[in-house]
Amino acid sequence: MKLLSVVSVLALSLVPLSAAPVGAFAAVANPYAAAGGQDPAGFGPLDPSAPTGLTPEQIIQKFGARESEFNRARDNYIFRQTVKVNTISDDTGKPDGEYLQVTDILFDKQGRRDERVVFAPTNTLERVQMSPTDFDEIEHRIPFVLTTEDLPQYDIKYLGRQKVDDLETYVFDAGPKTLEKGKHYFQGKVWVDQQDFQIVLINGKTVPQDTRKGHEDLQPPFTTYYEQVDGKYWFPTYSKAEGILHFQGGDGYMSQDVHMRNIIKYTDYKQFRATSRIIYNGQDITNTREDNKGNNQPKPADTSH
Repeated sequence: MKLLSVVSVLALSLVPLSAAPVGAFAAVANPYAAAGGQDPAGFGPLDPSAPTGLTPEQIIQKFGARESEFNRARDNYIFRQTVKVNTISDDTGKPDGEYLQVTDILFDKQGRRDERVVFAPTNTLERVQMSPTDFDEIEHRIPFVLTTEDLPQYDIKYLGRQKVDDLETYVFDAGPKTLEKGKHYFQGKVWVDQQDFQIVLINGKTVPQDTRKGHEDLQPPFTTYYEQVDGKYWFPTYSKAEGILHFQGGDGYMSQDVHMRNIIKYTDYKQFRATSRIIYNGQDITNTREDNKGNNQPKPADTSH
């Protein structure tokens, strides 16, 4: 998130607020936001004792492999992505600017990933503007996947076991080993389901962030929740980011603190591509219909005689 210059703020102040209605999202507790440092409702105490039956390194390898499998599977799904970014007024505690975009993530006729914007009212953010890092964060770090291929880039430390609602999880601290120029990484806590060995919750932030005076590009910390939407894999479905971004000003920019509240939802997951083959008498007789509604069903058999 970048600060708008004084000239840009004055120009944008003439843009009327969008009249399009915006639905409210359900509030989800941030694991780090509970008063007094206590875990919110649904979070059991953290048990720092060693895991049973597996070493922490074996758990890391197992969930890395499962995350790699899920990452490949997710490429065969279409879904809807809703991004809502708000600046919050210090006086009222209510949004005073908004960026909203609803996008369908589909496949084109050649089977390539395609994005189709279905709703995008007027952007009314007056104090900040979306940066390329923000969009990269929405695509890669908020729906965080930690695959076998990614593991060498991260320093991962086992913290213990914790019950989250009805799930028994392993908890890890994850952060980049080194910061490679031009790249961004996730840094924070990761909760992994003990049975499925998949990430079910993350809480952290994007690193590094540009804190140079007059050039700040800042993002608030976020929490992402995952759901088992197909009985096999855990998909990111809801993320909330909130925090106060401190801009130092300079070079035509005003020094100010901006309270941000961002909500991202991933919904309507549907499998698009067939992932299995039917072999009969040594021949591949798979015959499926694939469309952007996710209907991977065999065509009716020819019953004519």
